Amino acid sequence: MTRRTRLGLRAAVGAVLLALLGGCAHAAEMEPTSAIPANATGGGTQAASLRLGYFANLTHSTPIVGVAKGFYSAQLGSTKLTTDIFADGPDEMTALLSGQLDAAYVGPSSALSAYTASHGTGLEIIAGAQIGGAELVVAPGITSAADLRGKTLADPQLGNTQDIALRSWLLQQGFHTSLQGTGAVNVEPSSNSTTLSLLRTGRIAGAWVPEPWASRLVIDGGGHVLVDERALWPQGRFATTVLVVRGDYLAAHPQTVRELIEGQIAANDWITANRAQAEQLVESQVAKLSGVRLEPAVLNRAWSEQSVSNDPIASSLRTDLQHAVAVGLTKSSTRISGIYDLALLDDALSAARQPTVSPDGLGIS
Repeated sequence: MTRRTRLGLRAAVGAVLLALLGGCAHAAEMEPTSAIPANATGGGTQAASLRLGYFANLTHSTPIVGVAKGFYSAQLGSTKLTTDIFADGPDEMTALLSGQLDAAYVGPSSALSAYTASHGTGLEIIAGAQIGGAELVVAPGITSAADLRGKTLADPQLGNTQDIALRSWLLQQGFHTSLQGTGAVNVEPSSNSTTLSLLRTGRIAGAWVPEPWASRLVIDGGGHVLVDERALWPQGRFATTVLVVRGDYLAAHPQTVRELIEGQIAANDWITANRAQAEQLVESQVAKLSGVRLEPAVLNRAWSEQSVSNDPIASSLRTDLQHAVAVGLTKSSTRISGIYDLALLDDALSAARQPTVSPDGLGIS
């Protein structure tokens, strides 16, 4: 997608984007108007194409490997796979809801916002992808939350997964931040690739970012970790990246979606079995897609901070919703029952003789 096309898309679906960012309260208040039937065994038609979105982050190593190694294409057969790289979840979900994408890897908070903005019909979470890999890295001299008063912190974008995590944590420390980013601690949306220069020049005191950007701030920027997000979750497990598919695409092409999931399982199996090769492959692809080359020390640290998982850890989404409500990005009446359709994933996992996963009561009934 060209920059002009993306700008046109943003203008065409501006109302949806406002909803994604919490600016459209009535959409979040509405319950889902319909549900997409669970699809355990194919049906529908084979799709001619599948348009997949993801980020140039280590926390998106599943699609990076799946595309680069041909795991998706091998399963999709005659279905043509095309890809598009995004910098943040809200823009990616706008593209999905407007029909520019069929499936996407995205943070759970952005998926949740898109689900509520579409009244529960726009997408389904059909698999996990990545867990862990997000930290608040701050400048030397900052050793506690109290030291952040009057300072500015960065995160990828208003309403994305790290933004909600940062705002929620700040609130728990007694710092309320407005949606405009002002407060006792200011929050400034910034491109992940720019946070290093912002920290070095003192324009920000730190950033809550995913890998490899957190490790760049530590290794190249001289920062240190004030909050490892894993410490905030039971057993250190929380979903960083999930796989979503547009609702109408899933209903029309469940077999194609099953093949996409099979490609993911193969990619994650390869990553798990070939750590060193996977690390180097993902780094080379991140450099190609983002223009940022990672030093070995950065890469090694970043890789150890996260891991792949087909389990979307549905229980963590309930907490994500509570955080979004607490910081004012959605309404307390938001309903997310039916946001998961894991039937195809469980069927594929069973076929691969791997453990199935649970929607934690948030699946399609």
